[in-house]
Amino acid sequence: MLADLHCHSLKSDGQLSPSDLVDRAAEQGVTMLALTDHDTLSGIDEARLQAQKHDMEIVSGIEFSSVWNGIGIHIVGLGFDEQHPVMQAAVERQEACRYERAKTIAIKLEKQGVAGIWDKAVEIANGAQIGRPHFAQALIDLGKVNNMAQAFKKYLGAGKAGDVKTMWPQMSEVVSWIRESGGVAVVAHPDKYKLTGTKLKLLLKAFSEAGGNGLEVTTGGMESSFSKRMAQLCDEFGFLGSQGSDFHGPRPWSELGKFVPMAKSVTPVWRHWQ
Repeated sequence: MLADLHCHSLKSDGQLSPSDLVDRAAEQGVTMLALTDHDTLSGIDEARLQAQKHDMEIVSGIEFSSVWNGIGIHIVGLGFDEQHPVMQAAVERQEACRYERAKTIAIKLEKQGVAGIWDKAVEIANGAQIGRPHFAQALIDLGKVNNMAQAFKKYLGAGKAGDVKTMWPQMSEVVSWIRESGGVAVVAHPDKYKLTGTKLKLLLKAFSEAGGNGLEVTTGGMESSFSKRMAQLCDEFGFLGSQGSDFHGPRPWSELGKFVPMAKSVTPVWRHWQ
């Protein structure tokens, strides 16, 4: 079995449709897949239907945005009841936050002289959540910049007009949504937060106290030495271990099902639903 429990489709900030994502995962030998789009469940039904063609197991998944001690932390939910009222309300709240953020970005860019930016971003998103990548492509299409890098450097990066902060919920609240819906709450890509060893342990302690019970031990691009440390922390905190590519689109350094092997000492997260 090859499980990839962290990836994204164009329903959030990925580049492939849920169906194309499943097809690509099957080509890479993935047999268990969790589509973990940011703060939305809108792609899971399509992914599950497509997976029937490949005899692939689809696990319910989502990646929630949250805050801990003023730091943005992503929490992946796995194996939950998608129809649970708590999960449905949580997704509705998060999607509303993302929509309001997008509208604010558009207003700020309009004031910078980028006329028609909202309509163009909506067109590019094509029914998906509207995020900064869509605004970046809109800026290119409107002739304001030549590429994505310029879009972020001039309009969307830190300190620029399109750098709009969102009031995400506290990490403990996000964990409660996932647990109440019957799922496993997992700290996503712990290597991305650039925390010291001491601060990472404080994060995991708070996460555990809130009811969190999973940690991504290996993700796409994670160094093997860091993965070994995460395996040790799973043992220390009694966490289940998860793994995933964090795939967003075809790139030389990122592919579905590609990450360093999870240490055999770790209890895998799929034991929760198998």
